[in-house]
Amino acid sequence: MSDMSNNQGVLFLRDENGESKWFKIGFEKIWVHLFWKVITDGKYVGQIENGEPNGQGIFTFSDGEQYVGEYKNGESHGQGTYTHPDGQKYVGEFKDGEYNGQGTLTLLDGDKYVGKFKDGEYNGQGTYTSPSGKTVVGEFKDGVPNGQGTFTFPDGSKYVGENKNGWKNGQGTYTLSNGTKYVGQFSDGKKWNGTDYDKNGNITGKFVSGKQTKLFD
Repeated sequence: MSDMSNNQGVLFLRDENGESKWFKIGFEKIWVHLFWKVITDGKYVGQIENGEPNGQGIFTFSDGEQYVGEYKNGESHGQGTYTHPDGQKYVGEFKDGEYNGQGTLTLLDGDKYVGKFKDGEYNGQGTYTSPSGKTVVGEFKDGVPNGQGTFTFPDGSKYVGENKNGWKNGQGTYTLSNGTKYVGQFSDGKKWNGTDYDKNGNITGKFVSGKQTKLFD
């Protein structure tokens, strides 16, 4: 393997017939270097091999987005930081240009996800927090809670149990701030087959197939 530490340079990314391609342009065309934000899709400064970013580098998009980190065969690959002009930021692992592996995504509104990513989505074990006080700790798939998880809400209520496609689905316990709770099965976020309890553990109601039944005739 060649030593890339000395292969420092500048490349530009440009769309040609619907395909993004890397170009090396000498300073004899100084106007390209001066006006790259207008006539190209972005500028790369860093290690180069085989005419593509390979190794450590910085890529700045024409709209101000920026990636700082590792590259492989022209794609962000390895450890890096991706920053948007609006303040959104991802710090973590990349693979083939996508968020993949362990990372931290901080959104514009202050929401934050720390955990596993796959193909740019939350996938695996993670923690999602919001400035409002809502917290989700557990398993994610395709960007939403899927599997076992714990939801803590700003009003003090809490859900511990199974989830599917972002909804409470399966066995779980939903506890309100006043101590009352429901224990049982959920379906698409609704109580399905289970029991309501007061704060002292006394049964106050039952659900069968989504319908509340009477305790006494």
